Amino acid sequence: MIRIGALISGTGSNLEAVRQACEAGEIDGKIVFAGADKPSAKGLAKAEKAGVPTFEVDYASIIKTFKTSFEKFSLPPDFDINQVVAKSRLFEGGVPTDEEIDFFRIRAAAEAGLLSHMAAYSFDLLILAGFMRKLTPYFIDRVNTDPAVPRIMNIHPALLPSFPGTDGYGDTWRYGCKVGGCTVHFVDYGEDTGPIIGQKAFPITPSDTLETVKEKGLHLEWQLYPECIRLFAEGRLKVTTRPYGRAAGESRERRVVNIS
Repeated sequence: MIRIGALISGTGSNLEAVRQACEAGEIDGKIVFAGADKPSAKGLAKAEKAGVPTFEVDYASIIKTFKTSFEKFSLPPDFDINQVVAKSRLFEGGVPTDEEIDFFRIRAAAEAGLLSHMAAYSFDLLILAGFMRKLTPYFIDRVNTDPAVPRIMNIHPALLPSFPGTDGYGDTWRYGCKVGGCTVHFVDYGEDTGPIIGQKAFPITPSDTLETVKEKGLHLEWQLYPECIRLFAEGRLKVTTRPYGRAAGESRERRVVNIS
C-alpha cells in the first residue's frame, strides 16, 4: 500500500475522487495528509470529515509580510537563490529580474512551511489536486530525493503540451478547439512541462459553453487521476529519455513515461 499526500487550493474534488478510489480498492493506497495554500480551501473540511489529517500554509499572508514587513520575513536557511534560479524553467530569459528573484524568495518561505508540515508524515507520492501554486526547485528537490524516481504528480485541465497554466479549459474553449481534455504528469522544473503519464479527451460541440467544457473535463479528471495513481502504486511507471532531434549540431532528449 502506498501512502499518498495531497496539496489543494479549492474544493478538493480530485482529492475526493482519489480517496474514494483508495477506499474502494481501486488503488492500493491511502491518503495520509491533505495540505492547502489558504485556510479557506473547502477541500480541507471534506478531508477532515473523512479522517484525513490536514494543514494549511497561508501563502497570501507570507506574500503580505514580504511586501509590507520585510524585517519579519525569513528565508529557510538551506535556500540558495543561485541554485534555484539555475534549475528553474518557470521564466524565460537569462538574468532573472528583481520581480523573479522576489517570486523565488516568497515561494521558498511558503514551501518551507509546506515541507515542515509534510515532515510529520511518511509518504510515497505527493499529488497536486487543484493546487494553484507553481512549485520551485527548492521544494521539488526535497520531495524528489532520487532524481530518477519522480514523486510529485499533477493533473492539468488541458491536453498538454497545449495550454499550460492556470486556465486550461478556458484557453481550450477560447481558442476554438474541437477537442478538449486533461493530462496527468510528473512535475519538473517548468510550468506543466513534466513527463506525461496519461490523458483523456472529449469532443467540444458548437453548443458547448465554457461551463459545459469544464464539467466534461472534471468528470474525466475524476477517472484519469485514480487510474494514473494506480499505475504508480503498481510500479508500472518508468521515466526514460527519448531523442527527438537536433539543434545546432546537438542532440535533444525529452523525458517520457513508459507504462509496463
